[in-house]
Amino acid sequence: MIQMRDLSLAGQRLLIREDLNVPLSNGKILDNTRLKAVTDTIAFAHESGATVMIMSHLGRPEEGGIEPLLSLRPIASALSILLKMPVNFAENWIEGFEAKAGSITLFENVRFLKGEQSNDEGLAKKMASLCDIFVNDAFATAHRAHASTHGVAKYASVACSGPLLTAEITALNKALENPKRPLVAIVGGAKVSTKLEIIQSLLEKVDSLIIGGGIANTCLKASGKNIGASLCENDMIKTAEKIIKDTETNIPLPVDVVCGKKFAENEVGVRKKTCEVSPDDMILDLGEESLQQIEKIILSAGTILWNGPLGVFEFPNFAQGTKKLAQAIAKSEAFSIAGGGDTLSAITSFNVGDEISYISTGGGAFLEFVEGKTLPAIAMLESRS
Repeated sequence: MIQMRDLSLAGQRLLIREDLNVPLSNGKILDNTRLKAVTDTIAFAHESGATVMIMSHLGRPEEGGIEPLLSLRPIASALSILLKMPVNFAENWIEGFEAKAGSITLFENVRFLKGEQSNDEGLAKKMASLCDIFVNDAFATAHRAHASTHGVAKYASVACSGPLLTAEITALNKALENPKRPLVAIVGGAKVSTKLEIIQSLLEKVDSLIIGGGIANTCLKASGKNIGASLCENDMIKTAEKIIKDTETNIPLPVDVVCGKKFAENEVGVRKKTCEVSPDDMILDLGEESLQQIEKIILSAGTILWNGPLGVFEFPNFAQGTKKLAQAIAKSEAFSIAGGGDTLSAITSFNVGDEISYISTGGGAFLEFVEGKTLPAIAMLESRS
């Protein structure tokens, strides 16, 4: 791919696709990790003398409609603070926009535009006409062939990779292509079905696979353990049995868990051996013995891939498993890369961001890259090189 940093940017109109899809509540940003991640790219472009225009999506509005609660206006204010320079906001821009030379402007949510998600050719051409150089810096959306990620790169005079997107790919390749062994992956989350492809892909690459959440529950049931009323995908039991039995990869199943009788923030957790789980118990976290087993694997790792929590870390009584995992990864000397929305939230909650080697802004893109899939937006940039 052509790299943004290798181009002469002075006097050029840059249209940068970033991922500014941050969690909002009544206009207040709950986690600005993704905003911090893009500041270097924007600052470099501005300092190089470019006129900077930024595109992003936010949330999942009905395409073609305006949803005020999903406006990017608060993001422009937040970026101004982070960058310590003015970031203008443009609500109506797609039919033509004349930016002041050397300025920085954030455009309104691209998903308010009809044709964005269907990669409409006409919309992509309008986006491309706004700039001299299109920069894709949004790895988190690279698995989507949308007008603002794929189509615009096809029609722009020059299409290149931004520093953040390049760094994401470099870090993932380091973890996957020639990793320092042992290679350990952690895959958490609610369902086996949504993570099945990445689990199967990882089994061919990793030395140890640590599982948590509903995925661990399903695998526990597949191994013959009683999981009570815990979250489980019964239609994936046979698949889980195959995963456990037909691999040489070390998959440590939990030996003790923390249970509650209901899924509630104030529920009191009770530690039990996996053989002691009652029919009315819900497994909501891993127990101390299981965590010690996991910590030992983490501290001996050469490379770590982390996607997903081990338990319901949003509830204080069931956060210990994910917290201890995060702290073990932070303490490890391994090259560590973490990605996914819940993972980013956990990293922020437990304040370990500075100790993770690389934090990927991608969720679905992170998973698909690890699975070995072709990401459309990256493929388009490669074709334009």
